[in-house]
Amino acid sequence: MRCEVLAVGTELLLGQVVDTNSAWIGEQLAAAGVDCLLQVKVGDNLGRIVRALRDALARADAVVCCGGLGPTPDDITREAIAEVMGVGLETRPELVEVIRGIYAARARSMPESNLRQAQVPAGAEVIPQTRGTAPGLVCPLGDRVIYAVPGVPHEMREMVTRAVLPHLAARAGQRATIRSRTLRTWGIGESALAELVAPRLAALEPAGNPTIAFLASGIEGIKVRITARGAGPDPEYAADALLAAEEAEVRGLLGEAVFGVDDQTMEAAVGVLLAGSERTLAVAESLTGGLIGARLTAVAGASGWFRGGLVSYASDLKRDLLGVVEGPVVSAEAATAMAEGAARLLAADVGLAVTGVAGPTEQDGQPVGTVFVGLAGLGPTSSRRLQLAGGRETIRQLTVVHAGDLLRRALLHAAGSGAGGGGGGGAG
Repeated sequence: MRCEVLAVGTELLLGQVVDTNSAWIGEQLAAAGVDCLLQVKVGDNLGRIVRALRDALARADAVVCCGGLGPTPDDITREAIAEVMGVGLETRPELVEVIRGIYAARARSMPESNLRQAQVPAGAEVIPQTRGTAPGLVCPLGDRVIYAVPGVPHEMREMVTRAVLPHLAARAGQRATIRSRTLRTWGIGESALAELVAPRLAALEPAGNPTIAFLASGIEGIKVRITARGAGPDPEYAADALLAAEEAEVRGLLGEAVFGVDDQTMEAAVGVLLAGSERTLAVAESLTGGLIGARLTAVAGASGWFRGGLVSYASDLKRDLLGVVEGPVVSAEAATAMAEGAARLLAADVGLAVTGVAGPTEQDGQPVGTVFVGLAGLGPTSSRRLQLAGGRETIRQLTVVHAGDLLRRALLHAAGSGAGGGGGGGAG
């Protein structure tokens, strides 16, 4: 079953309203095992809506048309569908009574314009409203079908769930689902990552199930999305089995570069490893000004492994509190002293520290974007020098993720794992 989504409304094209409806509908179609081939937005223009519907029907078995069912003159989805079907509009008396009843129940007088919502293309089936006044439509065209639903999100979602998805499933004739799993990576550029995964892309191409795609996500790294279609008596199980098998293949190629799955953040991955090894962490931050501590404490259960953090922004605090010796504070020596000092002062097993130059000017002879990350408590105290690109805020945010990744990999090595948990993406 192939389906397309057509969102109607000039406000969508002008950017006055963000089209979240199409994204939600696409997600629901995938969960129902329906291939969503294309999503299109079109303004409130009869000719363009008609052309968009005809183009969609030439490619797909079904079209979900969202919006344009209201009572105002620019709500012309009904007229467009009628033209595509080659029929006229007819007023359904039962819909008139329903709409009048809704207004009566609210003790409000009904504008006569609302009766436009009782007009239906001849031969169409009505999807009753439960939350508003605009009914939905099921409009057959031979072996194809157009579904029309309101653009109001809560009305649309209820109607799609109650009526459209079951109708599509019945037309498809078999139970199916499309599921995705996203592996999150750090430390590998997009092109290098694609080269590593190339053997799997070639192996999967003949069957086309599952599939692999890449999504660069800025300071959140690069995502590798695996999508599988399952069918049969237990489509969810079939899809999950394909996903699990392919995830193992991709992890085998990427190793430590994979730090999380789906919505798992770098700091959540670090928390899992700290909790699993029964270690505690303390941080000392300079250029990030508390961002590392904020992200760590956003993880549920962080109190079990995060002791606390010190924001030692001024140079004298680095020396007086953390034991940084006289000399440049943007240096490997300062970073390692800060990491050791944080662990010592906060009685933690592991110390993590960052110092650097976020801009706008250089410091201690180091150019903007220079960052040193110090790590103590996982073998010999060590540091890593980074040279990051971007503006001040970008450098600060990248530092947080890079520091987390350094810690994550060190925890993996300390546990003797060396693979499968972490790392990667694009930056700096």
